[in-house]
Amino acid sequence: MLIAPDKFAGTLSAVEAAAAIAAGWRRTSPGDELVEVPLADGGPGFVDVLHAVLGGELVQRRVTGPLGSPVDASVLLVGDTAYVESAQACGLHLVPEPRDPRTTTTYGVGELVLAARDVGARRIVLGLGGSGTNDAGAGLLAALGAEAVDVDGHDATALLAAGGGALGRVGAVALGPAIDAVAGLELVAASDVDNPLLGLRGATNGFGRQKGADDVAVMELEGSLESLVRAVGRRSDGKDPAVALGAGAAGGLGYALLHLGAVRVPGISTVLETVDLAAHIGRADLVLTGEGAFDWQSMRGKVVSGVAAAALSQGRACVVLAGRVDVGKREYLAIGVSGAYAVLDDLRDRGRPSETAFGEPAACLADLAERVARTWSH
Repeated sequence: MLIAPDKFAGTLSAVEAAAAIAAGWRRTSPGDELVEVPLADGGPGFVDVLHAVLGGELVQRRVTGPLGSPVDASVLLVGDTAYVESAQACGLHLVPEPRDPRTTTTYGVGELVLAARDVGARRIVLGLGGSGTNDAGAGLLAALGAEAVDVDGHDATALLAAGGGALGRVGAVALGPAIDAVAGLELVAASDVDNPLLGLRGATNGFGRQKGADDVAVMELEGSLESLVRAVGRRSDGKDPAVALGAGAAGGLGYALLHLGAVRVPGISTVLETVDLAAHIGRADLVLTGEGAFDWQSMRGKVVSGVAAAALSQGRACVVLAGRVDVGKREYLAIGVSGAYAVLDDLRDRGRPSETAFGEPAACLADLAERVARTWSH
């Protein structure tokens, strides 16, 4: 049996979740052969998961965090390919409450790109997801050398690194220095969502509120990003990255990378190919996956949907174990999930308070796995 979960955001890493599921399953079915393959979709855990599979060298760097204070991050170097996890430099977990995405920056992600270049990488794969930012990657562009002026022609380069709320005051952006900084590099943007930059499905309207934006902040940020798009203009080939799939990933970080010539790929596909999940599924009778919240976002480019599709292609049943399940049976059957079970439901059935899930996440997930094994173990 294959155990291939994502992280349970805020409580368990993917590695810890896989271990908890395995521990609980063994209580019911100690004779089952269990293979643990923790996964990530480009968001938090991206580098750890790939390092566990690929080995390579972890290059440690101190970079600018989302609020301007230094944070520790790492670049995974495997041959001449570097893997960068944007959340290590601008993740939501680095932003304490109360949160305001008008003031957070992706500057540190640009510093990680430079670090990867400087240690010899010729190809840089950036995992996008889990960000606490909404600056369309303006901070990254500034770190790489982009320059800006305001509407009066005065130097406004500092505004690029000041968060999404400041971008409305930018009149024009010169990307030339940033493009030169990554010349000769192959950039790959591995995003966990395919949203464009602007509009109802864009970075701000789609994810701004999750990062602390209220209705006023959402309107302000949307206007600021619209202004930035006008200030940056189109690429030299005439294309507008703002409307491209994945431009809205990580608060619009995808938009900036597309301007630099990056190729966008689904983050989950990148990870699944790297860990050779198809081969693991081929040797398994049952596939277990999971995440903190199995919801509508899970159906689009996330670990659960990727694992389910891979299992379905080989005729294997796929079962989801999650903190909570917010999608109906009809919806999850359509993506190849055979059953879905929630820690919160299990706690309620056993008369235990829901708060236990946050105080004892590994134990609660193991208890759920023990229960599910009674139905699915052969």
